[in-house]
Amino acid sequence: MNSGSIKDVVKEKYGQIAVLNDSLAAGSCGCCAGDNIDYTIMSDSYVNLAGYNPNADLGLGCGIPTEFAGIKQGDIVLDLGSGAGNDCFVALKEVGPTGKVIGLDMTQEMIDKAEKNKAAIGLDNIEFILGEIEQIPLPDNSVDVVISNCVLNLVPDKDKAFKEIFRILKPGGRFSVSDIVTGTELPGNVKKSAEMYAGCVAGALLKDDYMKIIADNGFASAQIMKQKNIEMPDSILKDYLNEDEIIAFKQNPEIIMSITVVGVKI
Repeated sequence: MNSGSIKDVVKEKYGQIAVLNDSLAAGSCGCCAGDNIDYTIMSDSYVNLAGYNPNADLGLGCGIPTEFAGIKQGDIVLDLGSGAGNDCFVALKEVGPTGKVIGLDMTQEMIDKAEKNKAAIGLDNIEFILGEIEQIPLPDNSVDVVISNCVLNLVPDKDKAFKEIFRILKPGGRFSVSDIVTGTELPGNVKKSAEMYAGCVAGALLKDDYMKIIADNGFASAQIMKQKNIEMPDSILKDYLNEDEIIAFKQNPEIIMSITVVGVKI
């Protein structure tokens, strides 16, 4: 797939998730209609976090980036791939009334859902904007903290994404992103699947390559603060691999991992 077709797949799948979730009770939507990918299998629980808004939690993350973001009162925070606003509302509690939170998403359906959730809490120091991570519509040196949760793996040009993060961060600003990486190359049928790309797996880089991109873009001191292995259920793998391939796949517990990485713009 080229980058344009990848983005089209992601927009379609996550647009469907937003619409489907609106038609169900608040909370995780589970699987997107029409495919077998469970988009919630990597998510962590937010229920005990200050600022948590269950209407904004679609279960689509793979970590809790605010946990290591070092957000302070008065900070300007940007959430890349903000979805329905889950991480934004947690960050909003941390920046307080003098700070600001901006959510960026390329899917209009998610922006619409986030705006509904914003209206329900009645605060105006949070906004949601439509745009792409490879071309963030914000000025240079304008943000104190960048967060993102299981989204950068969906971006075709990850080098450009981290260039943009570096550009919009203020000197001394920091990022904290939770993302999916791999410990070894994925099987060919998994890497080629558009469905698995939208499920945050096929677009994942090798962990070492991911960290090199971050370092090459000026974040020399970036660190992995948290790592957990992700186990893909057989019910998903059987659509892409035969029985022998599934056995081989599952012999390596670190083939797919969630990591939370922090870095500072010096």
